[in-house]
Amino acid sequence: MDTMTPELRSRLMSRIKAKDTKPEMLVRSAAHRLGLRFRLHDKRLPGKPDLVLPKHRTVIFVHGCFWHRHGCKLASNPKSRQDYWAPKFERNVRRDAEHRAALEGAGWRVVVIWECEAKSPAVLQELLTRLFSPSSGK
Repeated sequence: MDTMTPELRSRLMSRIKAKDTKPEMLVRSAAHRLGLRFRLHDKRLPGKPDLVLPKHRTVIFVHGCFWHRHGCKLASNPKSRQDYWAPKFERNVRRDAEHRAALEGAGWRVVVIWECEAKSPAVLQELLTRLFSPSSGK
């Protein structure tokens, strides 16, 4: 049984940050260590990507597995108020797809790094190295 009141849940959810989250900070730090230079949250681009690498014509979104429905164990479904949560998650996924399509249509390479990938420094380092190595073609 869910003992959390709607007021308590609302207060807790309101404290979740949209910028400068721990996974985002880990990705920024790893990218910087690789010598990549980037801008943050460019409002001129669809979806305000977390990192914008103009030299590589690449944007990076650091998505939370829960909010953006990655499918890993971090993307659990709340047991209460499923009539609220299901449409909310669907809107998030639809909006992500719209932003991706708009960016790709404008000639940007779109990279999504999931929260669970950012937790492992080795996985993150390998992913960024593969994406931005001279042989990656971009």
